[in-house]
Amino acid sequence: MSLGPWELLIILAIVIAIFGAGRIAGIGGAIGSSIREFKKAVRDDESTQAKLERAEQNNDQKATSSVTE
Repeated sequence: MSLGPWELLIILAIVIAIFGAGRIAGIGGAIGSSIREFKKAVRDDESTQAKLERAEQNNDQKATSSVTE
C-alpha cells in the first residue's frame, strides 16, 4: 500500500489547516537546525576520537622505543 499524489495532497492540506503555514515553516526550521547540530556533534566526536587514537599511537611508539634502548 503506497500513498499516491492525491493522498499526499489531502494530508498536506489537513496539516496546513491544523498548524497553519507559518507554524509549519517554524517546525521545518527547527528540524533543520537540529539536524545541523547533530551533524556537528558527530564531526566533533570523530575528530576527538582521531586525536585520542593518534595520542595512543605516539605513546605506544615512545614505550617501544624506550624498551629497545
